[in-house]
Amino acid sequence: MHKILLFMKRRSDLSMAEFRGYYEAQHAPLCRQGLSGVARYVRRYITPLAHPETGVWQDCEFDVITELWFASQEHRDRTAVYLSSKCMPQEIVEDEKQLFDRSSFRLATVDECEDRFDND
Repeated sequence: MHKILLFMKRRSDLSMAEFRGYYEAQHAPLCRQGLSGVARYVRRYITPLAHPETGVWQDCEFDVITELWFASQEHRDRTAVYLSSKCMPQEIVEDEKQLFDRSSFRLATVDECEDRFDND
């Protein structure tokens, strides 16, 4: 599988519960309408844990990691170009403004290597 990862921070005036609720109820369904060639659309919400030595959590640069999975590298690469452009539909952009600190967006393509273990 080929992936795009999107690292995004919520607007500062939204609680994590408000952010997640809006993303799941409003933004994700809106985005699903325009996702072509996507095999999986995964949102991974960050839950901070204290540092094991200091007990402190430093504020993270993002609140959610969104994964777009593709069966082909061609679809992934075309989508990466599209997401990196300023040609996003206005409806999506306006909805993102309700949810995200849009200046925080970070995008990356991923080449994944995996080891699996049989731990009986």
